[in-house]
Amino acid sequence: MIEAHSIANAAPVPDNRATIRRGDAAGSATRLREAIGMADEIILQTRGLTKEFKGFVAVNRVDLDIHRGTIHALIGPNGAGKTTCFNLLTHFLTPTSGEIVFNGREITGSPPAAIARLGLVRSFQISATFPHLTVLENVRIALQSKLGASFDFWRSDRTLSALDPRAEDLLEAVGLTGFAGALAVELPYGRKRALEIATTLALDPEMMLLDEPTAGMTHEDVERITALIRKVAANRTVLMVEHNLSVVSTLSDHITVLARGEVLARGSYADVSRNPEVIQAYLGAGHA
Repeated sequence: MIEAHSIANAAPVPDNRATIRRGDAAGSATRLREAIGMADEIILQTRGLTKEFKGFVAVNRVDLDIHRGTIHALIGPNGAGKTTCFNLLTHFLTPTSGEIVFNGREITGSPPAAIARLGLVRSFQISATFPHLTVLENVRIALQSKLGASFDFWRSDRTLSALDPRAEDLLEAVGLTGFAGALAVELPYGRKRALEIATTLALDPEMMLLDEPTAGMTHEDVERITALIRKVAANRTVLMVEHNLSVVSTLSDHITVLARGEVLARGSYADVSRNPEVIQAYLGAGHA
């Protein structure tokens, strides 16, 4: 569920010092990246991105500029078109019009597997793992995919076990070292999402698209996954759809707000949280 009241509560920013304090965690990362020139370079760009479904316009001429080395959040009320945008970026849906450019190369219409091989990899709203394989085996399959051998299950254990050290490193990176031998189905929900991030990292993405990474989690799991996203974003770009506005304010360098399929606002969390149009979109005209 969207925590709409968080937008309203965040809207009146008393002074700039409060804004700076709230944005310290994300802001310090941005300043460091800008200092080495990363944040000035656009890694993913869309122009006029549009998707129609039999006369219904789900995404309408959306322009995005995602800067390399940043965490960029795509937020908005239910039905705003956020997940549809994700599906267009990775070609799980075909755009009606518009273009998508990744690393200076137009990828509009490219197959999802080809886009992933270029380094643009996404997660999904629900945990996408092999439930009856072990945690280690899940990560190993993702590593096999990176090597172009994802379906070579008939290979000897010795051959496949050569991937284990890297798989174990990835499990350590996401806090799952003690769960390597457990079946994925047995993991608590928050740990399953951590496993999904590990399998995404196994594909060695230059840019990660995370679709509601903290959805349905307990407070403890939200804190764990938030820390994990910050960690894995240290040397890559992240674009995430996220409803938990506390997570958005903690992690995001930049934010794009969608409403009714269109870009409503852009900027920092402090900027968009006090934007009257954003508040109205979340709370409705009666609360504007």
